[in-house]
Amino acid sequence: MRAHPWNSDFAWKRSDIAPTRLSDDQLDQFHNEGWIVVEDLIDPATLAQVRDELDVIEQSYDELLKTVPDERMFIAESGAIVFAPHAVKQSEAARNVSRHPAIAEICRDLVGLNVRLYWDQIVYKKPEKPRRFPWHQDNGYTFVEPQQYLTIWLALTDATVDAGCPWVVPGVHCGGTLAHTYIDPLGYECFEDHPDAVPAPVVAGGAVIFSSLTPHMTGPNTTGSVRKTYILQYAPDGAEMLEGDPAAGPPTSRVLQNDPDRQYVTVSDGVPSS
Repeated sequence: MRAHPWNSDFAWKRSDIAPTRLSDDQLDQFHNEGWIVVEDLIDPATLAQVRDELDVIEQSYDELLKTVPDERMFIAESGAIVFAPHAVKQSEAARNVSRHPAIAEICRDLVGLNVRLYWDQIVYKKPEKPRRFPWHQDNGYTFVEPQQYLTIWLALTDATVDAGCPWVVPGVHCGGTLAHTYIDPLGYECFEDHPDAVPAPVVAGGAVIFSSLTPHMTGPNTTGSVRKTYILQYAPDGAEMLEGDPAAGPPTSRVLQNDPDRQYVTVSDGVPSS
């Protein structure tokens, strides 16, 4: 493992804010290991509503994939894995879940007093073409500062090991962003395997919550059903996306992540926004 070229002075920060949702044990695990599982995060009725609306969006993306060569665009492939970004721009249920009080309170506990939705995407892992998704950090795809933001991997269906639940490597997050290499056609990878990897299965309505710096992967879906996930990422208000070629030198520009249509405030001065 080696550091990302733009990761030169990272230091992991632990908030001193008194928690409102998470226990002390959960906070300790998150800061020490970089991940936790929270069961029953979303109630069944809310979960069913958002899953129904996301199913419609995902179907349209899958139909688009079937019209292009090899049924593949970047790392999405029909029958293997479908990504659909920015559901909050199309689905009221997705917007409501992104602002759910339980999620907002977790963001307050782990991100800070002023938080924005940074990214959201549907990820449906199909059983027709079972394959792993490589080991990566979320900040290895698009470099954001602060590097330390939050991913909430919300299970829309049960995510067992056989269905392709996340695996994580505890403790690596403390070193900041690693260098990544693109592995065609799977995606960016920070290492091929790790001896400390542990699975993080979670039932529908629960979530695996991890840092943007926690290496994670998902195994192949060897069941007969689609594994459905909605990923929500939250960053401190004021976060910036760095642009440029890391191999060529320092960033050439910084873009404030505050698109009002999809990067709206979810916690303001410690209070969840409705």
